[in-house]
Amino acid sequence: MALAEQLNKIVDRTERLIELCGALQEENDLLKLESEALSVALDASKNKTKELDEKLRALKMAKSFSETNEKSLDIKQKINEFVQEIDKCIVLLKK
Repeated sequence: MALAEQLNKIVDRTERLIELCGALQEENDLLKLESEALSVALDASKNKTKELDEKLRALKMAKSFSETNEKSLDIKQKINEFVQEIDKCIVLLKK
């Protein structure tokens, strides 16, 4: 094989390696962009999750207060019924 042929093969292989390097660099750049986009999406998702957790906590607290109010209304109603019964008993005892 002649020296010129060997040099041509080396030049061809070098050119292919340079092209491959360029293609890999482009792919790497695209992957970096995709990674950044996924990072932004993940952060947005974490923020949304945090926001929903806060809303859920507030709803649970509000429900807890409403249940407490319902229970206190039930207790007040029971007390009123007992007072009415006691009043009836007093009226009966006075007769």
